Amino acid sequence: MKANYLDELNERQREAVEHIKGPLMIVAGAGSGKTKVLTMRIAHLLRNGVDAFNILSLTFTNKAAREMKERVEKILGGSEARNLYIGTFHSVFARLLRAEAHRLGYPNDFTIYDSDDAKSVLRTIINEQNLDDKHYKPNLVYNRISAAKNSLMGPEEYQVDYGVQQEDMRANRPMVGKLYDMYAKRCFKNGAMDFDDLLYKMYILLKGFPEVLHKYQHKFKYIMIDEYQDTNPAQYEIIKLLGAAHENICVVGDDAQSIYSFRGATIENILQFEKDYDDAKVVKLEQNYRSTKSILNVANEVIGNNKGQIEKNLWTDNSEGEKIKLVRTMTDNEEGKFVAETIAEQRLRNHYANKDFAILYRTNAQSRSFEESLRKKAIPYRIFGGTSFYQRKEIKDFVAYLRITMNTQDEESLKRIINYPVRGIGKTTIEKVVVLANDHNITMWQVLERAREFGFKAGTLEAIENFVVMISSFHAMLGKHNAYDIALQVGKSTNLVKELFNDKTTEGLARYENIQELLNSIKEFTETPTEDGELLEKTLGTYLQQITLLTDADKGSEENSDVVCLMTIHAAKGLEFPVVFTVGLEESLFPSGMSINSREELEEERRLFYVAITRAKARLWLTYANSRYRFGQLVNNESSRFLEEMPEKYIDRSYAGGGSVRNSPGSGLWGNSSAGGGGNMFDKMQKKAPAQAASPRPMPKPAGTAGAASTHVPSPNFTPDDPALMEAGMEVEHQKFGFGTILQMEGAPNNRIANVVFPKGGGEKKIMLNYARLMIVKK
Repeated sequence: MKANYLDELNERQREAVEHIKGPLMIVAGAGSGKTKVLTMRIAHLLRNGVDAFNILSLTFTNKAAREMKERVEKILGGSEARNLYIGTFHSVFARLLRAEAHRLGYPNDFTIYDSDDAKSVLRTIINEQNLDDKHYKPNLVYNRISAAKNSLMGPEEYQVDYGVQQEDMRANRPMVGKLYDMYAKRCFKNGAMDFDDLLYKMYILLKGFPEVLHKYQHKFKYIMIDEYQDTNPAQYEIIKLLGAAHENICVVGDDAQSIYSFRGATIENILQFEKDYDDAKVVKLEQNYRSTKSILNVANEVIGNNKGQIEKNLWTDNSEGEKIKLVRTMTDNEEGKFVAETIAEQRLRNHYANKDFAILYRTNAQSRSFEESLRKKAIPYRIFGGTSFYQRKEIKDFVAYLRITMNTQDEESLKRIINYPVRGIGKTTIEKVVVLANDHNITMWQVLERAREFGFKAGTLEAIENFVVMISSFHAMLGKHNAYDIALQVGKSTNLVKELFNDKTTEGLARYENIQELLNSIKEFTETPTEDGELLEKTLGTYLQQITLLTDADKGSEENSDVVCLMTIHAAKGLEFPVVFTVGLEESLFPSGMSINSREELEEERRLFYVAITRAKARLWLTYANSRYRFGQLVNNESSRFLEEMPEKYIDRSYAGGGSVRNSPGSGLWGNSSAGGGGNMFDKMQKKAPAQAASPRPMPKPAGTAGAASTHVPSPNFTPDDPALMEAGMEVEHQKFGFGTILQMEGAPNNRIANVVFPKGGGEKKIMLNYARLMIVKK
C-alpha cells in the first residue's frame, strides 16, 4: 500500500477515513466521493492492524460491492481483500444463514426463491383454497407478505395485528393472513427461503439464538453500511444487533437522496442515528466533484425547502457553468421532439457522444414520446432499468387485440390474447385449435368460428363463442369509428384496463399507467391535425402501421453502448451524465398526484427532484408541457411547484431549442420569458387585452389573385384570437385557407375544434384551434 494514500483525500474525507473507533455517520452529499471514502476507510482499517475477517461492509447492489472490493484490492496490492465480507445485505446474510440454517430447521443447501418462484407457490395455494385468483392476485398477496417480513412481522403477528387486518378487510381480502401462514409453511416444507426471508430469518436467528448473536458480534467488529438512508426496519434491527457489542459501526448515506419509501425504506433510520448512538461522530462530505456551481446552487435551494433533513450545504470548486434551461412546450409530444432536436444540436455544437445524454422522467409511461422522437431522428437510445414502451407486456397484449381486430388471421396475436385475461380457453384447447387448423388447412380464427361444428365441450364452446362475438364486434367498428374509439372499446370489453386498475401494487400501477399512456397516444394520434390545423379521420390501421414502423426501427441499437440513456429518476440514483433532461415537471406528474397527501410524501418527491438535478455534470434542461393527454382527455397542466423553488438568477427561461424551432409558433416550442428580443409569442398572445382580441377588423382584400388557398397571403395585421371567443357564424381568416365562416364549434373548452367553410380555400374543414389559430374578422 502506498504510504501517502491519505493525501488523495480532502480534509473532511480524511477525517471520516481516520475515525476508526466508535459509531460514525458519514453524510455524503451527491457527487462527494463516498465510494472513495468507503474503500479508503477499509484500507485504513487493514493498515492499522484490523483483521480482514473482522470487517463487514454491506451495500445495496452487487455492482457497488464489486466496485468496492476491486478498489480495495487495488489500494492494498495483495489478496487480503478477498477475506473481507463485502456484499449486498441479501448475499451476505444468505452466506451466514447457510452456515446456521440447521438451527432454524432448514437444510444448509436451502433453495432461494426469486419473486417468480414465490408467486408460483402462492398461486398454487390460492387455487387449493378455491379463492378467486383475480381477487387474490399472487402478485398482490406476495407484496403484502413482503412488506410484512421487511417490517419483521411473521404470520402469527400478521393475523392478530388489528391495523393490518383492517386494511385487508377494507380491500375485501380477509384471507391474506391465512395465505401468509400457509405460504411460510409451504416454503419451510420445500426447504426454501424467498428474498425477504434472507432478512427476516437472519433477524430471527440473531434474536432467537444468543450464542449465534455473540459469535457474529465478535466476528464483525467493524461494520460499514452504504446507502444507509435506504435501509428498512429489518435491516436496521439486524445492524443494531450485530453492532451492539463494539459499536464500531459506520453508516454512509444522504438523507436528501432517500427516495425508496415505496420499497419499505425508512428515512428515520439515518435521521435518528445520533439518538441511537449518543457518542456518534458525524462527518459531512459537502464538496461536490460532479456538477457546476449553477446546478449545485439550484439543488441546494430546492432541497432547503424540506423540514425533515440533516443540515448541509454542498459546494464545489468547479466552474460556474451554464444556467439551467427551463423549457415549456405546448404538448407532451412537442416535449419529446424538443428533447430529441436539442440532443442532435448539442452533439454537433459541443461534440458530445450519445452516451453523454440522459432523459429522466417520473414514471416509465413517459418514455413513449421520447422514444418516438429519438427514433424519428435516428438517435440510438436504450431504456435503462425498464423495457422499451412498445415492448412492455401489457402494451404488447393490448396491441395484439388491436391487430386481431384489424386482421383476424393474425395467429401470433391470436395466440397471445385468446386466453388473456383468463376466459376458460386453456393450453389444451389452444393446441387442439392449432391441430384442427393444420388438418383442415384453415386458419385458427376459422376453427374458432366453427367451434360448434368441431365438437368442443360445452364450457369451452361457450368461452370460444363469446370470444368470437367480442372480436367480431370490434371488427365491425372498423370504417365507422376512429382508432381511439375502437381502442377504448377493446379496453372496456376485454377487462384489460379494469384488471390492471384493480392491481394496487407498485408494478400493477406502473402497468396501468402504461396502458393509459397507450390510450393517450392513440387519442392524440386521432386528434393531431396536419400542420395547417386540419383534422383528418385517423383509422386503426394507420395507427398500427405507424407504431409498427417505430417498433421495428433501429432494433440493433441496444447492442450499441453509445446510446442516449432513458430511465426513471429512481433508476438514475448513483449515476451521472454530462447532459441531463429532467422532463414532465408538472403538478400531479412531478410531484406525483399520489404522493402529495402528507408532508412526508411531498418531501420525498422533492428529494427525488434533488436527485434528478444532481445527476447533471455540465448542462441541465428542465421541461414541462402545457397540455398532456390523460385518460383520453387533453388536460391543461400547471407547472411543478418545485420550479418555483429554484433561484431565478441560475435559470434561463428563454431557451427554446436551436435553429428552426426557436420562437416558432408552428413548432409549439417556446421559452417561458417575454424579456428581451422578440420575447415569447405565446405570452404575448395571452397578454393581449380581451377587448382588443374581440374587436372586429375590416375585411381586407386578399393580395394577388383570389384563387386557391395555397396563394392566400395573410392580412398584415393577422393575429390569432383566443379560441374561447369564437362562435358559430363568425367570419374568420386562416393563414393558409384564407377567409371563411364558422359553421359549428365543438370539443372541450381547452381543445376546441371549429368546422369552417372556406369558399376559396378548399371547402369545409375541421380545424383544431390549439394548432392552427384563426383571426376573427367579423362577428
